[in-house]
Amino acid sequence: MRKEVVMAIVLLALGAAGTSPAAHAQGKTEEKATFAAVFDHSLTGVEKEFVSAAEAMPDDKFNFAPTQGEFKGVRTFAQEIKHVAAVNYMFGAAILGEKPPVNVGSENGPDSLTSKADIVKFLKDSFAYLHKALNSIDEKNVLEKVQSPFGPNKITRLSLTIIALGHPFDHYGQMVEYLRMNNIVPPASRGQ
Repeated sequence: MRKEVVMAIVLLALGAAGTSPAAHAQGKTEEKATFAAVFDHSLTGVEKEFVSAAEAMPDDKFNFAPTQGEFKGVRTFAQEIKHVAAVNYMFGAAILGEKPPVNVGSENGPDSLTSKADIVKFLKDSFAYLHKALNSIDEKNVLEKVQSPFGPNKITRLSLTIIALGHPFDHYGQMVEYLRMNNIVPPASRGQ
């Protein structure tokens, strides 16, 4: 994972975890943060950006992939979304120590999902499940190792969470390019 993504996650976590400098200067105190609350807050931000970008692409462009230049074999816009959703389920299941509650197919998502409506629903449901998983993390289990969803190794819940919070942004960047190639301004870039 890129250092910038890890640093952004740490800064988000620190901002949600304690008293802000302004609040401290005014003598205000905030409630002590929990791992679950910090992770859930960060995931909400990721989810907002990613889902709004997914919803911005029109139905007739949902299977768009660039063809000019070195783009042979890249995922379509829809495949980017299905991949992130499937991996959200895989991360959530690993954190919870259970099987995903739906058939995710592979890390590329189920082939049976083809319409924009079905793919966006799959995405939203995957974020809801990942919220459930992150809300299960506390001081006692955050550093416990669980089975990695990718290979035979074990990994801590904290490590899985950091990866889960950063992973959608890798694909969000690609989705932004696809939106702009179709003359669509991504929702996060639109004026308030």
